Amino acid sequence: MRNSFGNIFTLTTFGESHGMAVGGVVDGMPAGVDIDLDFIQNELNRRRPGQSKITTSRNEPDKVEIFSGVFEGKSTGTPIGFAVYNTNQHSNDYDNMRGLFRPSHADFGYFSKYGIRDHRGGGRSSARITIARCVGGALAKLALRKLNIDIKAYTSQVGTIELDRDYTKYDLNAIEDNIVRCPDSDKAKQMEKLISDVKADGDTIGGVIACVIKGCPVGLGEPEFSKLHAQLGSAMLGINAVKGFEYGEGFHGVAARGSQQNDVFTSSDGTITMKSNHSGGVQGGISNGQDIYFRVAFKPVATLLMKQNTVDINGESTTITARGRHDPCVLPRAVPIVEAMAAMVILDNYLINKTIHI
Repeated sequence: MRNSFGNIFTLTTFGESHGMAVGGVVDGMPAGVDIDLDFIQNELNRRRPGQSKITTSRNEPDKVEIFSGVFEGKSTGTPIGFAVYNTNQHSNDYDNMRGLFRPSHADFGYFSKYGIRDHRGGGRSSARITIARCVGGALAKLALRKLNIDIKAYTSQVGTIELDRDYTKYDLNAIEDNIVRCPDSDKAKQMEKLISDVKADGDTIGGVIACVIKGCPVGLGEPEFSKLHAQLGSAMLGINAVKGFEYGEGFHGVAARGSQQNDVFTSSDGTITMKSNHSGGVQGGISNGQDIYFRVAFKPVATLLMKQNTVDINGESTTITARGRHDPCVLPRAVPIVEAMAAMVILDNYLINKTIHI
């Protein structure tokens, strides 16, 4: 089982949803970066359960403890070890799932692969494991601050309620102004109502998170097997419940002609830029200095609080009615996870790029 992410800036994670703790080790963090513990905790607070009426009611403080790699408020360049302890597990809620497979969940795949599974909250397949990603991403963001690279993700669609694809029409500083994390206040209210209605039915709903990276320098990414957009796609598709990734115009641009899609070069005082950004900030697998923007599709959560047909571990037909505390829609809590994964990809590639020239 691969539990490490990255090349130079790496994150190795551990823990289960209902175990003692979730944590990790970040290696390759540059030395001398100011480590703002309040900022790291706030990133976890954005992801934590129980933060609003449209998220799971599991009440966890998600208080991070850092064990190493930080001295007098700065990174030392050595591994940063950390943990977040689980304090509000209701493991008995999952007793009826011990021998059953939840439809469209990771249960069957894990059991088939390993011959054993932790049925309590999904164990290692739980979205609670993304705590470690948020800590790693927060550390990466602190390093990216020094480079003036800013990453913002937001909920752009829930069900059939969606924003315009053009992110420049919105104030991305307004993302935290509502519990859906949508920069359009009117659409946010509609999304909130839809999620509440779905939750009342014991059902779930999916949607799309958009992300914008500003200030990324030219030259990040490799021209062949480690294209920047491919690394971003891999990072996003590794998040629980993600079913799709597109960058730039993506699938929306396939009906256009090249004359409409090409980003024409221009020069001002010797600085080369482009008149448009249909490419989404990446061309030939390498960042071109424009805003990088992409969209990530999340499926409806697999665990439903309603009766479903399924089979048990012996292949016998039965039914399952899940209990416990589950998100009716993962998007509001997944926004900081998308940002975290993007931050780690960008920082890792920045550090790799420092090795290109002597």
